[in-house]
This record gives sequence, structure tokens and C-alpha cells, in this order.
Amino acid sequence: MTAQTPYRLKSYICGEWKEGSRNGAELRDAGTGTVIATIDSGGIDMAEALAYGRAAGSRLRAMTFHERATILKELGKALTEAKAEFHALSLATGATPRDGLVDIEGGIHTLFSYSGQGRRELPNTRTLVEGNVEPLSKDGSFSAQHILTPLQGVAVHINAFNFPTWGMLEKLAPTLLAGMPAIIKPASQTAYLTELVVQRIIASGLLPEGALQLICGSTGDLLDHVTGQDVVTFTGSASTGRMLKASKAIVDNSVRFTMEADSLNACVLGPDAVAGTPEFDLFIKEITREMTVKAGQKCTAIRRAFVPRGQEQAVIAALGAALAKMGVGLPGDEATRMGALASLAQRDEVRARIRDLQSDAEIVVGNPDAVSVVSGDPDAGAFLNPVVLYCDRPDAARAVHDVEAFGPVSTVMPYDDLDEAIALTQRGKGSLAASVFTDSPEVAEAAVIGMAPYHGRILLGNRASAKSSTGHGAPLPNLVHGGPGRAGGGEEMGGIRGVKHFMQRTAVQGAPKLLSAVTGRWLPGAPTRSDVHPFRKSLAELRVGDQIVTATRTVTMEDIEHFATFTGDTFYAHLDEAAAKANPFFDGRVAHGYLIVSFAAGLFVQPDPGPVLANYGVDTLRFLTPVYPGDTLGVTLTCKEINPRVGAEHGEVRWDCVVANQKGEPVAQYDVLTMVAKTWP
Repeated sequence: MTAQTPYRLKSYICGEWKEGSRNGAELRDAGTGTVIATIDSGGIDMAEALAYGRAAGSRLRAMTFHERATILKELGKALTEAKAEFHALSLATGATPRDGLVDIEGGIHTLFSYSGQGRRELPNTRTLVEGNVEPLSKDGSFSAQHILTPLQGVAVHINAFNFPTWGMLEKLAPTLLAGMPAIIKPASQTAYLTELVVQRIIASGLLPEGALQLICGSTGDLLDHVTGQDVVTFTGSASTGRMLKASKAIVDNSVRFTMEADSLNACVLGPDAVAGTPEFDLFIKEITREMTVKAGQKCTAIRRAFVPRGQEQAVIAALGAALAKMGVGLPGDEATRMGALASLAQRDEVRARIRDLQSDAEIVVGNPDAVSVVSGDPDAGAFLNPVVLYCDRPDAARAVHDVEAFGPVSTVMPYDDLDEAIALTQRGKGSLAASVFTDSPEVAEAAVIGMAPYHGRILLGNRASAKSSTGHGAPLPNLVHGGPGRAGGGEEMGGIRGVKHFMQRTAVQGAPKLLSAVTGRWLPGAPTRSDVHPFRKSLAELRVGDQIVTATRTVTMEDIEHFATFTGDTFYAHLDEAAAKANPFFDGRVAHGYLIVSFAAGLFVQPDPGPVLANYGVDTLRFLTPVYPGDTLGVTLTCKEINPRVGAEHGEVRWDCVVANQKGEPVAQYDVLTMVAKTWP
């Protein structure tokens, strides 16, 4: 990409790279102002792109969760090999190498994270079973089970300019893991970096054809053709988001729409965190970082800083000193600590919003109209020095709680007590993130309870977590990213929660035999098979419903006393008859719960070397009926679920275990988890 031969960005549609039919708008290097690319999507048939994606989705849906998770892992590896290219081009967006780590490595990490979560937390199936079986009849002949299946449409992801790599990959990872194809529409200013990443994804050959499409330029009439099986996500301004959300097809077809919009995120300095405390220093460090990483162009950046009245001058002085060290300049310059905004138009926008804020506040650090740089041309590049404002009466102000300057801008405001601080954070009408710096458990509890309904994420910062904390503004794959109200009311990521956004939850009712066939999971009343001991069967031979009903064993007083002595568990209910009878749950001395589990294992385990390789735990263990000396126990063990691991010679088997006494009463029930070889010997 050079000023002499600007690159024409291409869209990847219906399996082909296509240039727009018009000359297109110019995209400029944020630091130098030179034209590096043009962008246009003219001539692309958006309805055809959606139809192509829907048809191609069957290839993704045919895969299991583990197969799709493996693809994410391999994509992460492929993009890691190409990340030097991405970092070189990222400089043109105004991002420093440090900023690039957040965007590029952060996006790649999200792929790896979802790959790992998918293989650990999801079954190796195409249908996800959710929750327990709901009995609907007394005799067990009619039950219900909630399941989730992939939607059969396309996920349209409309992204913002500030994170051209992470913004795409954090949405793409859960989408693909769910089994849904995607169309990515990056913001124009930085679309050249997104296009390069998509080029490398497509070239890897890892995705089924049609699983990913890219629109560089306007979406045209794309949203006129979405259906109830499609999903639309949007990251950007609240006004644009509201306009898209009100699109006729989205409203008429009840299309799932997730929005992440403007957010006046707050940071609160606790009343205990006065100057000189570690929490005060952490507060200053965090605001400085949030103002300068990506030049403050982060949806989670700190826009409002609330401090105890009497601490405001100390805070302003400390921020001024810290920000003075953050040299502004060309992103690739070693002396630069903060790069440029995405464009000159973006700088004009931030300056305009600062003027709006000045109706409530005064500038106390920085000058938005006089740019000082360590490198580069301050007129050609979209440079802006950090600006701190001060509002003395935030309770009576409006602009500081309504206007977001999407750049290196934050407003310091005092509060008189913690209740007022909490109320002031709520004036933002809903935010993505907030942080509270305190070493007081009482302050932390009160702040979180008061602030949580208005925020998607809250960071508690103190001296104990200073070295390990991810910081105020870092969205993490395993935590929800989103916020209520003004922030859009949506959620992204959050681990497997994010995958479910692209799936339909359905309650299936029927006889156990049929429900078991649908879910691939045995449930009481479904068919069973009792032939060879199931522990002698490899995964190739084992079937859901394989069962063993064991011999029995009588529990004696000697067993209970030996177990107590051997383990050291001498709880009175096992050894003191009078005390046990006084307990409202027992009629006398009872057996240990773990003695019952141990005896059960002794009844159902087949001891010889075989395909069962290891027991790695139990789930949902419950003790249902007391066991007294003289009770006789037997076990019914049934193969409940089989999950072969992709790329391994073994899989996970879940067994339903019911321990019953001589009266047929269940005394314990739980799931046994084992690793079983795929073949044996």
C-alpha cells in the first residue's frame, strides 16, 4: 500500500474476492495522512451473499462442537504465523505496537480461548443439551428436555473502526463454534487490516467454503433481506445502532440484534483510597492507561473519574504528571507512547465533543487545539494530546453524563459520600465497564451492589491484585462483554454464553426413548442393554444405555467404625448413637456418604486392565436416604453419554449411578466420569 498506488480493498463474497464497481472512498494512514487504500462495495448482490451463506451453513452444522473448536485452534495458529504482517499494517491505523497487541494478539487469543472452552465444556455432538430432564408424568413415561441447535441463517457482524482484528475475531469465534456462518462488515477507516486478516483466514483453507464472507464498504440493502434465522450484531454509535435495530426486516422478522454502543464508563476512587495509598496510585495508572491505549478509542475507556471531595487536586496533579510522559507521535516511533486517532475526521469529532463537555467542565490538563508531538506532522496526522477536564458539580451537570468524546479524554468529578458516587455512575444510563479502587471490603460490597444493575462488568482494584489484574478496560473471552441501557443492552462472549446467542433453545417433550434418541443422552425410562460388563467395552463397542445391575453388599457397624478410623472422619453421627438420634435427620448412627460411594465403586468396577483408563471425577453427587448398619446396597450403573475426543485415542463417558438400599430406595445418585479408549486392545 503506497500513496502512488493505493490498494483497492476487495470483498469476499460467494467464494470470490470482488472489487467494488465504483472508484471508492480514500482511506488514509492515520499518522501520515497519505492515501493507502480505497474502499467500495458497489455491485455486490447482498441478497445473494446471504443466500450463499445460509446454504453453506449446512457444512458447519454437520460438524460437532469439538470439530469446530479444533478449527478455531488451527485458525489461531495460522494467524499467529502471520501476525508480523498484521502488526506492520496496524501502524497505519494509528495504533502503536502496544495497541497492536491488544487488537491482534487479543483477537487471536480469543480464538484459542473459545477452542479450549469448546473442547472442555461442550460435548462432541451437534446438539447441546441444557439443564436437567423435566419429568412431566408420575410414571416417567413423559418428560421434557431443553436443547440448543444452531440457527440456520447467517450472523451479520457490523464492527467498529477501533479494533479491526479483535472486533472481528471476538464475534467470529463463538459464531463458528455454534455452527453458524458469518458475514463480516468492518468499519471503513481501518477495513484494510480486517481484509488482510480475512485473506489469511481464507488462504488457510481451514473453514468450510461459505463459513466466512467479508464486505468492504457499505452494506447496501443487506439488512433488507435478513430473516428470523439470521443474527445481526453491531458495534458503534448508539444513534446508528438504533437506526439499524429499527430496520423493517429486523423488526418484522424478529431478527436477533445485539448492540454494543456508546458507553460513559466510570472509575471510582474509594473514600479510603486517599493520596499516598497504593489504591490511589493504581487509580492514576489505570486512568492514564485507559486514556492513552488506542488513543482512548476504546468502548471501555474511562470517560468519568469520580474522586472523594478533597482529593480532586491531588488526582489532577498526578494525572497531569503521568500524561506528560505519554509522548504523542507516529505509532512506529520508539519515543511514541500514544499514537494517532483513526482519522482527521475522528479528531474533529473528538474536539467537538470536548467543546460540548466544556459546558459543564473546564480543561485542567492538555490543550485539544494545540498538538505537541514527538514525531510526525501534527497537521497531517490525526494527533491529539490527552485532555483532562474537571467538573465541580457533577450532580447538577448534564453534558459530562451524556457526551462521549471517543478519544484520550476523561473528566474528573468529586463526590461527597459513596452513595453519591454510586448515583453518579448511574447517570451514564448504562455502561460496558466500571472500576472501583478500594482496599475496603465494605466499600467494594456497597459499590458493586449499587453499580451492577447499570454495568456489564465491574473491576475491583486494590494492592493485592495489582500485579495480576487485567485492568479496567480489557474484555476477556470468558467474561461477558456488553452493558445495559445506553451501552446497547447486548452481550458478547462470556464463554459458552456467547455461543448460545447463535443457537435456538427448544423444549422437546416426549417419551424417554425418543428424547434419548434426540439428545444422545440416556435418561431414566429409555432403553437399556445388559450383556458384557460395560467397563469391558471400548468406545467402538459401548452404547448409550449399556447397563449393569450389581450384586449387593450389607453395611455393618464395623464398616462404619473402620472407615471413621481409617479416614479420620469421626463426625458424631457416625460414632455417637445418642447424638445421632438427637439429629433431626437420623434415627441413629449412619454410614458416611463417602463410604457409600466407595462401596458402590467396589460393586460396579471391573478390576482387570481394559478400555476404562481412568476415573476423573463425579458430578451432581447427592445423598438421598440415610444408610444404617444392616442396610444392603446395590448399584445400577448406566452409560449416560459418550464424547469421543477429536485427535485423541480416548473419549469421555458419563455414567448414571444410582445406589439403592434393600427397599429399593435411592440412597445416593451421581454421575461417574471416566476416560475410555476408542478401541481395545
